[in-house]
Amino acid sequence: MGVRTACPYCGVGCGVRAAPDGRALAVMGDAEHPANLGRLCSKGTALAKTVGLEGRLLHPMIGTRRVSWNEATQRVAGKFAETIARHGPDSVAFYVSGQVLTEDYYAANKLMKGFIGSGNIDTNSRLCMASAVIAHKLAFGADLVPGCYEDLDLADLVVFSGHNAAWTHPVLYRRMEAARARGQRHVVIDPRRTDTAEAADLHLALAPQSDVRLWNGLLADLIRRGAVDRGYIAAHVAGFADVEAELAQADQSPAAVAADCGVPIADLETFFRLFGETPRTVSLFSMGANQSAQGVAKGSAILNVHLATGRIGKPGACPFSITGQPNAMGGRETGGMATTLAGHMDFDDASRARVQRFWGSPTIAPTAGLKAIDMFDAVADGRIKAIWIMATNPAVSLPNASRIRAALAACPFVVASDCMAETDTLSFAHVKLPALAWGEKDGTVTNSERRISRQRRLFDPPGEARADWKIIADVAAAMGFGDGFGWRSPAQVFREWARLTAYENAGRVLNLGPMATITPEAYEALEPVQWPVTPAGGTARLFTDGRYQTPDGRARMVPVAARGPAEATSGAFPLSLNTGRVRDHWHTMTRTALAPELCRHAPEPYVEMHPADAEPLGIGEGALTRVQTAHGEAIALARLTDRQRPGSVFMPMHWTEAFAPSGRANPLVAPQVDPRSGQPEFKHTPARVRAYRETWRGFFLARGAWTAPSGLELVWRRIPQAGCQLHEFAGRGDARERSAVQKALTRKAGDVLRYEDPAAGSLREAWIDGDRLDRVIFFTTAGALPPREWLVDLFEADALTAADRMALLMGRPSGRAVDASPVVCACRGVRAGRIETAVAAGCATVDAVGEATGGGTSCGSCRPEIARLIAKGEVRHAA
Repeated sequence: MGVRTACPYCGVGCGVRAAPDGRALAVMGDAEHPANLGRLCSKGTALAKTVGLEGRLLHPMIGTRRVSWNEATQRVAGKFAETIARHGPDSVAFYVSGQVLTEDYYAANKLMKGFIGSGNIDTNSRLCMASAVIAHKLAFGADLVPGCYEDLDLADLVVFSGHNAAWTHPVLYRRMEAARARGQRHVVIDPRRTDTAEAADLHLALAPQSDVRLWNGLLADLIRRGAVDRGYIAAHVAGFADVEAELAQADQSPAAVAADCGVPIADLETFFRLFGETPRTVSLFSMGANQSAQGVAKGSAILNVHLATGRIGKPGACPFSITGQPNAMGGRETGGMATTLAGHMDFDDASRARVQRFWGSPTIAPTAGLKAIDMFDAVADGRIKAIWIMATNPAVSLPNASRIRAALAACPFVVASDCMAETDTLSFAHVKLPALAWGEKDGTVTNSERRISRQRRLFDPPGEARADWKIIADVAAAMGFGDGFGWRSPAQVFREWARLTAYENAGRVLNLGPMATITPEAYEALEPVQWPVTPAGGTARLFTDGRYQTPDGRARMVPVAARGPAEATSGAFPLSLNTGRVRDHWHTMTRTALAPELCRHAPEPYVEMHPADAEPLGIGEGALTRVQTAHGEAIALARLTDRQRPGSVFMPMHWTEAFAPSGRANPLVAPQVDPRSGQPEFKHTPARVRAYRETWRGFFLARGAWTAPSGLELVWRRIPQAGCQLHEFAGRGDARERSAVQKALTRKAGDVLRYEDPAAGSLREAWIDGDRLDRVIFFTTAGALPPREWLVDLFEADALTAADRMALLMGRPSGRAVDASPVVCACRGVRAGRIETAVAAGCATVDAVGEATGGGTSCGSCRPEIARLIAKGEVRHAA
């Protein structure tokens, strides 16, 4: 069915089959794609809901004025050229994204490093995978991921280190279900009892930032057991003696390690034994390991264990860094990071001369550029005076985000190329350039197992939107560099990129040489292939012969010392704030919020905390809670659960000014970074929580989005629904505040149903346009607000009945109960109450619940949560 393309979300790199019909789309997984074998997660399943043109940036803009492409291009080129002439090449910067295609990445890197002559291009992959990049380079000589997804099928033990795969990479997680059926075991290392941890054979809920201590302790135990592969070490590994010496500097007994990591010694010894006795082991590490001021050390400690045991380059055995974005790998390969040139080459003299010779460029960046946090620090202090931001939203996604906003507000020239017209970052842009969105793009991406896939165009470009590589090439030509950027198609860009990987290549593993002469027809028909590419095809695993990309061909073990957090908790900030993702949203919601079903599972910002931490503070389940750090404040709903480690709290990072201005997490995050990788510390910031103590609450349903009136200190959140937008809000003011909000909401004339009880502080209003519901307002100063679900349903009705009107006046649906329990299955809209009813009726397996309710039968992302509800039901039944 349809066009074969690639999903634009996580680093799994799933294949998609899509059949366009006008601007509508039918989507299903590509059963022939080796990454997903036909499966899609909730986000991929909902892709068809995200391809409309609502909210799109369709024309170039200078300020608020629509302009031609020629004028916009000339303005960008002129400002960059003027800035470089007056202040030097390091006064400008590009900040790019794992959302762009490899061809786009290559064009941006070439312009900045080879023609402008600065290293100041970095990517939002700095926020997720930079520490793994450095760990790979230290150990292997280059940023090389050794394993492949087949290893997840073949492994007998999978260790998830800071990786909630059930939420972040659900297709891979489901792929391991069959392996678990034959006996594969799972160990999860994570302070939180995530869905992945809940289903694991063993969960080590370690203390924050004790990962290095744990992995060093494991290696010391393997040495004691005689479980290291000394033959492999002697033939293929350097540095083992130095690592042994480092381990000897601390007490590596299981008791000491368990105490420092805060885990039961019996669980620790079980993990050590499992690892030692299981040759076919894959260690998956992701954001929980990388997003740390100790990220490189954590990655190196994991790699050390695999090198010492020879568990690398073998079926079912490898350390495996899993990327977060669809083309983080493409950016790492093409030089999208400030710390490398293209093709995994560094800034040594020979590599710089080689790349400049290949490009025929007038200059080449002399040194590495500024990493993301340093780059925006330079924007803040005026060293960078012009910045071009492509396909990302740093005003939301970077730590200490309020400082990022202040830096952009003060920057003399900000360019943003994006597919959306309004994001938190675009509000600071002097020039806005309309880029293609998924479904309109044409090019390649590389997934976590080094597999290159084609992303193919499904729709014609809307309005005046253009491909990112084309926008970059036009600006380069306007700056006088046209000879180096004369591409007419993405196939030409890819062909040049492939030639560069093979150019004077005397041992670099990244090599696309056989694709350097690819024809347009072959490019269009390109099948997924893993690099390095040989005449015989792709390469599944690296280092199968024990040879690494180092001068002597030997891997390097790197001594790493365990140390505490970069910023300790204190009496003022006694808790550790950890931030991350939810199951169904992606980054800053610019795409997933277009699909109402993806807003069901986690509809509002929340702070997850242990009941023992909440109870002394008077914070109950669902209460609005103030979360504070030394850097900022947010207000979110409390979720109380023993799945959260005492002393720690968790907040998702997705919400923006457009959806929950008070619920943004990243303004709270400390700007601590790993000293080698520059990757920010998102997993530990000292924090405190307090009850918000609102004086009134309410909600507003309308067909369009609403923005709170200025001057009011409201806590409000917008939640997209089918047919309308739900706005939840609360305040700490008096009747005058409520009146100001009411006036802002009721300016439109029309038929109104109204009920007010001033004594109880209650108000409800329903505005009707013809026979259709247009807006609904509910306020209360005491008591409960009704479920929203039945009101949402009324917005989809063709006409209101007399019973509907009476229900609106009464404030509750007539004649039927409303299930307001949390949504578990986003794809099918199945709530927890329905699943609990099925369990009570005898459904004892996830598949049985699926047959009864439909939950878990689409993408399967919710299956771990269904399993948890089944287990709870069994406990209640036994009691």
